[in-house]
Amino acid sequence: MSERAAPFYCPYCGDEDLRPSEEGHGAWECASCNRAFRLSFLGLLAKGLRRDPIDEGDTAI
Repeated sequence: MSERAAPFYCPYCGDEDLRPSEEGHGAWECASCNRAFRLSFLGLLAKGLRRDPIDEGDTAI
């Protein structure tokens, strides 16, 4: 398993002044807006990133 990934910016204010939180794995604190948030991996999508052209209204030949 790789090391934990760090967010590049706060999802609320967009600032980059982030620090790991003492709340546990995946928890971060933003010093700019004084908010705490948690990041977690939910899993892989069953369909993946493929898009079905028929669902988007395109015509398949």
